[in-house]
Amino acid sequence: MLNLNSVMLGTKQATTMVAFYEKLLGKPADMVDPDNGFWGWQVGNVFLGILSHSEMGGNTKDPGRVMLNFETSQVKEEFERIKAIGATVIKEPYGMGEGEGSIATLADPDGNFFQLMNPMS
Repeated sequence: MLNLNSVMLGTKQATTMVAFYEKLLGKPADMVDPDNGFWGWQVGNVFLGILSHSEMGGNTKDPGRVMLNFETSQVKEEFERIKAIGATVIKEPYGMGEGEGSIATLADPDGNFFQLMNPMS
């Protein structure tokens, strides 16, 4: 059995990405290693890392290929808060299905898509 324990986002603009995710997550990075170009946060059961990577230039070419999903019972409120810190709106909050809550899609400064979604029943 496998356990997903971390996700890393490679970027050429680590400072911008770290500042964005600090605002998004509401806390400074839990792990900071600027000498090796790495910052990371424990988010629930998964560790989210930002890695300074010289081969990652510009926006992601396929922003929807891999998406981070952040669970919240306050999708609309969090959507407005995160939009205000500079996220790009991809899709405003909408219903996932009858009685299943809401989902919204945004993008970080590198163009990586992420979603806000209600806890699944």
